[in-house]
Amino acid sequence: MAEADELLSQIDALGDKLAQARGSITRRFIGQERVVDLVLSSLLCGGHGLLIGLPGLGKTRLVETLSTVMGLSGGRIQFTPDLMPADILGSEVLETAADGSRSFRFIRGPIFCQLLMADEINRASPRTQSALLQAMQERSVTVAGAHHALGVPFHVLATQNPIEQEGTYPLPEAQLDRFLVQIDVPYPDRETERGILLATTGVSEEVATAVFTAEELLRAQTLLRRMPVGEAVVELILDVVRACRPGDPSAPDSVRQSVGWGPGTRAAQALMMTVRARALLDGRLAPSAEDVAWMAEPVLTHRMALTFAARARGESLPRLIGETVERVARVEAAA
Repeated sequence: MAEADELLSQIDALGDKLAQARGSITRRFIGQERVVDLVLSSLLCGGHGLLIGLPGLGKTRLVETLSTVMGLSGGRIQFTPDLMPADILGSEVLETAADGSRSFRFIRGPIFCQLLMADEINRASPRTQSALLQAMQERSVTVAGAHHALGVPFHVLATQNPIEQEGTYPLPEAQLDRFLVQIDVPYPDRETERGILLATTGVSEEVATAVFTAEELLRAQTLLRRMPVGEAVVELILDVVRACRPGDPSAPDSVRQSVGWGPGTRAAQALMMTVRARALLDGRLAPSAEDVAWMAEPVLTHRMALTFAARARGESLPRLIGETVERVARVEAAA
């Protein structure tokens, strides 16, 4: 009983600290609370985020602010077609000492940080994109046969421009699956945009302040895994993920007719983690069915693909996922 009380006390304290961090971020990244919550959720779960949005919507500002607020050392890579893997990971150089002896020295690349912004990741070639695969999954890189550990914690926030696709290289499915969530950054509404204008074009701007340290974030990630998840929520997560697979007996006709391939087990794991983070950010001690519905789209969208015929009909994965979640929830409620 004492252990349970201590866990609840720690979760409460973490919720208060997260509310402070969220407030500090939203003072600089105005009017995009959903985006902020999703990015914070990915960090709390120890995962990576893929930010999809047009230029000029504040994605870089968000990542820079997040780095300060969460107490993480930040790095940024602007992906271009001529970028090479060594430009990301680092390389070995041959040095000559004063006595004439020669030896190789490893010069670390920008990936050696705790929060990496991979800007316009789809502009680099597949060979360069693949340089992030080992780093994102194993938190380490191998160069010239030598193993190098990355920062602890290590997170990647990558951005993509959804409109300008000429001269780009779409991310392969294996790499997309490494991202915990896909975060769509929309246009702000009129009132929000007015607030942005007033806040960013004056003599001074809001300054982000550190709320967490890297060590505190690591403890928060461990605590998140200890949060209880009810059996009903676990079953709902399984039902939603399996219903999004066109070959599964539980899949509705809309999924069978429109989806080429569906989410794997990593999607269910991601949902299990992110619903906890969503509940914590909302000041609750355990996730609910509403958290599953809220997280389903950002967790599943980049792990599914429409068929050619569905794309020709103008089908939308977010809409399809939303309808599937509602259908599954109705079936479970009626059972």
